[in-house]
Amino acid sequence: MAAHTEKQFEEFLGQLKETNATLSFYTDFEKAYSNAYDIAISLNMLNFLIGKKDLRGAVEALWQRDKTAFDVMDILIATRKENNRKFLDKNKEVRSIHSLFENVEGVMEFLTETGLDDVFINSKINDLVDYVFGVEVGLDTNARKNRSGKITENLVKTICKTNNIKFKEQVSSNNYPQISQILGADQKVFDFVISTNKTTYLIEVNFYSGGGSKLNEVARSYSEIAPKINGINGFEFVWITDGVGWKSAKNKLKEAFYIIPRIYNLTTLPEFIKELKDA
Repeated sequence: MAAHTEKQFEEFLGQLKETNATLSFYTDFEKAYSNAYDIAISLNMLNFLIGKKDLRGAVEALWQRDKTAFDVMDILIATRKENNRKFLDKNKEVRSIHSLFENVEGVMEFLTETGLDDVFINSKINDLVDYVFGVEVGLDTNARKNRSGKITENLVKTICKTNNIKFKEQVSSNNYPQISQILGADQKVFDFVISTNKTTYLIEVNFYSGGGSKLNEVARSYSEIAPKINGINGFEFVWITDGVGWKSAKNKLKEAFYIIPRIYNLTTLPEFIKELKDA
């Protein structure tokens, strides 16, 4: 027997929210400032290059003074040393961008091939610290998908605290031998665990405002895991998810909806909370 009816699924689908974002979601300015500040000394030294018509002479002078200043130049093209980005050089050989900062020739190649030489010579920017702060703000947009999930997790935490429901966060399945055994290689870290006198709920939380292949994989994975967990006495799998992104993966979500008894969105979540309070 299916966990839900088609009518319930259509209602669930109609309740999905377009976004869970507040204005603070879009940019983490504190993080952007911190990242720029961490390398501000090197950036201020590189400011020496701005406006120099003899750019090579300025690079050589700075190299003699403190060549470590060039170690942070990756960020000027919106990448990071730790990402180890690669490029094709003039000889069609693959090299890491950061390898260019090992000598003056490499630095000049970096500046000329990226177009930064023109930016420096003609003072198209005035201060590299301010410039990198802007770069960091731009790079921070890549973290939005993670923040979207965190917003929903924080919402669940707030609701639990408001209703005096005790919970644990980021709990490994290894803490429960019987769960670990049935999951085998598919060991998990659950976003939340809530235990009542009769049942331990293993909870996953996410939100998808956009589509993508990940949604199909998530739905498939939970469809496989839920019956295994629910088959063990005293344990239940709970999935709290929302976001109109699911409409692009409607079929997989529907399959999961018919398999997983405890699947909630932000609209139906109060039903689960009430049940927990009454337990």
